[in-house]
Amino acid sequence: MTTVEEGEVINKGSVAEALIRSRAPKRSLAVRLLDVARAEAADQTDRWRLWAPVFFGAGCAAYFALKTEPPAWPLILAAVVTGGVWIAARRRGLGRRWTLILLMLACLCGGLAVVKLRTEAVEGPIAPSMDRPTLVEAWVMDVDSPGERGARIVMAPVRIRGLAPEATPVRLRATVRGEPPRPGEAVRLYGILNPPPAPASPGAYDFGRNAFFQGMGGTLFALSDTRAATLSPPPWRVRVAMKINAVRYALAQRIVERLGPRIGGIAAAMTTGHETWIGQEDLDAMRDSGLAHILSISGLHMAVVGGFVFFAVRLGVAAWPWLALRVSGKKAAAIAGLAAVATYLVISGAPPPAERAAITASIAFAAILLDRQAVTMHALAVAAFVVLALQPEAVVTPGFQMSFAATAALVALVEAWPKRIKEISAPWPIVAGQRLGSWLVAACTASLVAGLATGPFAMQHFNRTAMYGLFANLSAAPVADFVLMPALALGAALEPLGMGAPFLWLAGKGVEVMLAVGHWTADLPGAVRTVASAPTAALPLAFVGVLFICLWRGRLRWLGLPLAAAVLIWPRPAAPDVWIGDGGTNAAFRRGEAAVVIRPQVRTFAVDLWSRRRGLTPAPRAEEGWACKRSFCAPETTEAGPVALWWGRAAPGGEQMDALCRSAQVISSRAEIRVLPPSCEGRLVLDGVDYGRGGSVELWREGAGWKAVWAADVRGRRPWTRQADPDFSDSGG
Repeated sequence: MTTVEEGEVINKGSVAEALIRSRAPKRSLAVRLLDVARAEAADQTDRWRLWAPVFFGAGCAAYFALKTEPPAWPLILAAVVTGGVWIAARRRGLGRRWTLILLMLACLCGGLAVVKLRTEAVEGPIAPSMDRPTLVEAWVMDVDSPGERGARIVMAPVRIRGLAPEATPVRLRATVRGEPPRPGEAVRLYGILNPPPAPASPGAYDFGRNAFFQGMGGTLFALSDTRAATLSPPPWRVRVAMKINAVRYALAQRIVERLGPRIGGIAAAMTTGHETWIGQEDLDAMRDSGLAHILSISGLHMAVVGGFVFFAVRLGVAAWPWLALRVSGKKAAAIAGLAAVATYLVISGAPPPAERAAITASIAFAAILLDRQAVTMHALAVAAFVVLALQPEAVVTPGFQMSFAATAALVALVEAWPKRIKEISAPWPIVAGQRLGSWLVAACTASLVAGLATGPFAMQHFNRTAMYGLFANLSAAPVADFVLMPALALGAALEPLGMGAPFLWLAGKGVEVMLAVGHWTADLPGAVRTVASAPTAALPLAFVGVLFICLWRGRLRWLGLPLAAAVLIWPRPAAPDVWIGDGGTNAAFRRGEAAVVIRPQVRTFAVDLWSRRRGLTPAPRAEEGWACKRSFCAPETTEAGPVALWWGRAAPGGEQMDALCRSAQVISSRAEIRVLPPSCEGRLVLDGVDYGRGGSVELWREGAGWKAVWAADVRGRRPWTRQADPDFSDSGG
């Protein structure tokens, strides 16, 4: 044993070697970080492929970011060439580094090509804006969720007065008077026909794009009662869809009759997707408490129903020794789970979120049948690939972004969760207490992780954060997962046989508990916080950050944390000084943190959407200081407001226009203005021609002038922007 000057004890080697080692310079921080990065990169051998669906989705998202529609052949050619080069590189044994780069490039180009082909496949006629009401004869396909103006239905039009057959949309969404007609009925409606609504403000969620990919070519606002019509039989696919939807609607009605409109309405929405009977007060409470996701059929419902059937069948097989010796209980349960998911998908009406959840659940059950682990990142990657290949437009929808971000975060949590050491000969009270504590810790952690993963998307898309959402979900989740959903599944299955009453009663009690939690949480002080939307670039960065944290293995995953927080920390630009809805029928201006609405009772959905997106609180204009008549509203003083609004269909006369220009700096007219009086010099005048071209507009004051951003300029010229609606007549809900 030899001791050197620094006090180092050397067990092997000479004194000279020890001195050399003691004098060796320490490695710099950059070198050590580089060594860590290399070690962790080598640890990702089986993880690089997980980025393939990410690049595929990035290609899909890049298509929607374009302002003009690209031709199909360059995108298809690029996908074929890059895919062929990748295959050739693999066959020739090119290094893994190069094949991975080529794979990601092929996925990126493939995403662009697939979404372009999908757009051309679903493209159909879009209804024009009609100046006069028209007559529509159609088959009722389904009953849709109600809007702010009444009940709504989805129709397959047969004839529309004023439109040629080739210009008739495939589907229409109609707002009707009174009780909605049932699916399968032939109806005649007299009303106002418009294209699908444009965004409520520049950069806001594009309802028209969503309707385009659902085959919805227009909206109808009925001006008369619904009347029966005599029509020729529809195609067989339409007949099948109407029969299925008729069964769904009848089941929803029976559930409501059993449990009453309030409790039964929520149970029906969770079973069949029909939200017709949900009251606005309950809906607001569920949103403000963070429990609204339980109402819409998505991944949670598919997981609970499929998982309940899986474990029930597996338990049944295990309880029958003769069958357990001859049949794999796990695989039989997986087959039963697949059947349950498919059945629930049909009963729910197969909305896009339910379809995506069904695909993900089916891949998990298929993995069990193939003797693979069901809950893995690779299974989730396959599910993402399948969903995006079938519905590439899902990449820009909040439901897809939130569901896959939450699922990826939970799978990453499962991978990182420490394995529990099983107790040996411990008393059962101690074991029960330990397992209860473990379950509580796991449930809290899972809810927290899922909430953090979906937080950026909730902030950006919905501009609201439920401050007590974690508490509400922890309180309601055990009831919803273990009582409410299983009882609803059994009750819905047995109700057609007349034996669903006890299970539906139990489900009703679960709904009561969930509503009690929702209302109590929503009534707490500061239950909801409004967050303004960040610039567009923040959300993709946040998505990449969340995925990097989930997909990367090792400590370097936390480098994605600043990106994941991009939506939260990105500086918000100044809110617009004025907003005018498309068509010029309503406007608001900013005063401090409030959005002062000129017509508080008109198109409240659009006003609320814009104000929340900009982090403002809607407030009605003051009664004093404004001169308002049947067709216009103008400030009497400059302090009252900067905008005068004319919403009459007829253009204002010369004297009226002169008075409007003297009253405000911004003058908005729904009708076209042909001649401007001298008093309008130096004023910003917008009329029906501007709104017909640009849709809604946001205005910022810049010195003596105004900066305008139009919704049409943000949307670009795409297939779903044809016949853009200048009236926004049915944007509610």
